[in-house]
Amino acid sequence: MEIDIETRDNLRCDMVNLFYPRQKTLPTMYDLPSEEVGEPGLPDQFHPVQAELLRLTFVPRTYQRDRVFSAMDLNVYYDENNTRRYKRPDWFGVVGVPRLYEDRELRLSYVIWQEGVTPFIVVELLSPSTQAQDLGQTESDEDGNPTKWEVYEQILKVPYYVVYNRQDKNFRVFHLEGDRYRELALPENRLWLEELGLGLGLWRGNYEGVDRPWLRFYDADLEWIPTPEEEAARAQQEKERALQEKERALQEKERALQEKEAERQRVERLEALLRANNINIDEP
Repeated sequence: MEIDIETRDNLRCDMVNLFYPRQKTLPTMYDLPSEEVGEPGLPDQFHPVQAELLRLTFVPRTYQRDRVFSAMDLNVYYDENNTRRYKRPDWFGVVGVPRLYEDRELRLSYVIWQEGVTPFIVVELLSPSTQAQDLGQTESDEDGNPTKWEVYEQILKVPYYVVYNRQDKNFRVFHLEGDRYRELALPENRLWLEELGLGLGLWRGNYEGVDRPWLRFYDADLEWIPTPEEEAARAQQEKERALQEKERALQEKERALQEKEAERQRVERLEALLRANNINIDEP
């Protein structure tokens, strides 16, 4: 029996697929939505400002800067079998991954099965509408989607989970021990992360024109990590101080020259006076 060309090609494809099955192709960062589907967006101005301060001061001393990534309000995809499931932390930090996606591009989202590294620390800024979920006080929804607490603790196993309540000016830290989070005591409202050579604490100061307690990182000397703007201001102050020191040194030099000249003129006047009175100043 003669087989037509189309049937023959289909049979050939079936044979190829039988003996050489295709590898599962997972979606990449470019295939997944980066917007927060079905959500109204950020609840207030505080969230992005506080998250940006965390991003700017997250400078681990134990990693090169080009191997540190942090982001705010970015989708974190964690389930390769259900790409509609993701969480969107207010801020999170990852170490041991390129700062840029594939060392060349700003990320649209953070895809766990592509990156291969889970966040080291996640910070959620509490608000009345999200507090129960952020603290693990709610169950999965009707579709079986786990809460943030469940994802961070059970699926991603994020070592440090931080929640900050701006109303009572208090932050809490949960450390993963085994497969459960345990809350840590925070002496003086500070947390030292030995693995990063970096600490997290509450700083009372003026940021973006607002004086209040802010969550930010500090170094081993208990000095707050400066933002680029603060570094620039500090550099400008140092430059102005150096110019002032230079001006002061020039003034001191000029004063010394003036004093030397005044002394020379005084000696000349004295010599002239002595000669006028027939006193030989050269005799012993």
